[in-house]
Amino acid sequence: MTERKRTPWVVGVSGASGTPYAAAVLRGLLTAGESVDLVVSRASRLTLLDETGIAFRDGHWREDLAQWLARGADGKPGTFPGVMEDADVRYWGAGDLAAGPSSGSYPVKGMLIVPASTACVAGVALGLSKDLLQRVASVTLKERRRLVVAVRETPLNGQTLKHLVTLDEAGAVVLPASPAFYAGATHIQDLVDFVAGRVLDAAGVPHRLYRRWDGELGGSRAPVGASGGD
Repeated sequence: MTERKRTPWVVGVSGASGTPYAAAVLRGLLTAGESVDLVVSRASRLTLLDETGIAFRDGHWREDLAQWLARGADGKPGTFPGVMEDADVRYWGAGDLAAGPSSGSYPVKGMLIVPASTACVAGVALGLSKDLLQRVASVTLKERRRLVVAVRETPLNGQTLKHLVTLDEAGAVVLPASPAFYAGATHIQDLVDFVAGRVLDAAGVPHRLYRRWDGELGGSRAPVGASGGD
């Protein structure tokens, strides 16, 4: 029997505030049965520590990732247990420029940068490749693969807007981390899941993270089940 070829999504986490968005996207990918290659920038480790209290360590990345993905957007641990069980995740250090995804010959479906800082946006737009995250993004663009950039900053200055236009013209999907309210959010997790769901929509990955608009006014006030599905 021929072994199925592994073709993951690369998820890059930059140093912008918004680590719950990254966690929700990762959970969505793994729930959908997708393989994931993870790149966590050095700056994002500080943000993750500040926002969750979790120290992400290279030598213990799987345990730290499991703790992170189990935590809800409100900071409550154990909200999403068992996410990492049988999960196909491969981790690459941000300084490892010889990592698999640094080459266009390494098979991936595309890359999702969640959240994307303005520094990350600038680096990718200018093709700097100063770390693995930026290098993989450049490779994704040159190989004409799907790149989704969930920028998380406000307000945006003119230079960043120009960089975002550059990414759009290069074929990336520029997706501001802007929650909507028509889906009937009643909890911070609902707002986070909406943004994560839109990222997965842009990647073509099926999910049930938010209630979709069906053309009926008042639909957001209809009873729903637990966060993350109807």
